[in-house]
Amino acid sequence: MSEESAAAKEPTKREEEPPTKKVKSGTMEQAPAGEWPEAWVMPEGECEDQKALNKQDPNVPVTVEELKDIGICYWKLDAAAYEYPKISVPWDPKDAVDPKLSKLRDDRGYSYADIITVHPDTLPEYDAKVKAFFEEHIHDAEEIRYILGGSGFFDVRNKEDRWVRVHIKSGDLMTLPEGIYHRFTVDEADRIHAMRLFIGQPVWTPFNRPCEEHESRKKYVEEFLEEKKTEG
Repeated sequence: MSEESAAAKEPTKREEEPPTKKVKSGTMEQAPAGEWPEAWVMPEGECEDQKALNKQDPNVPVTVEELKDIGICYWKLDAAAYEYPKISVPWDPKDAVDPKLSKLRDDRGYSYADIITVHPDTLPEYDAKVKAFFEEHIHDAEEIRYILGGSGFFDVRNKEDRWVRVHIKSGDLMTLPEGIYHRFTVDEADRIHAMRLFIGQPVWTPFNRPCEEHESRKKYVEEFLEEKKTEG
């Protein structure tokens, strides 16, 4: 995604919120199953309207365990309790005042961040960009998105190579593993405010399918798709 830079306003805790207790040491556990976003298997065939829900009739829900099984990680944060700029490219993750976000940053080594708003008023060539985001692709690094406002969809391929649609909303922090086939779109509200995090120097290069010979795809297949051999 290509966006304009803007002066970063340091996020501040909203005045009406009480002080947040210090996060205990140790790796922060993922959200309990009841807090994960809704996910479902999409209908087969071409997706005629990428912004629609695209559920089957009857709906085919996808469980949290199924999402974890293909490498998805998820944490629930209170995005509404803090203020962030609409656009800041880059944004220093050391400026985080949310203790949960700071904890995840330190646990997982996130050293770069930027903040974007995907909306017709803030993203030049909006329609073309949203269409491009929806091309099926992989990355050669983990993809991390923290949704600060608005909503949208991440579509990921399951073990049967079917599309699973995950409806992401404010407060959702989700990671996609390196090498997973996926795509992204806003929903019918046409607005999503998101933070992108990265370990080290950011590289946003997409590799469009097919890319079975790409080292990142091979790594993903070996870790998540191949049947593990059991010793007798």
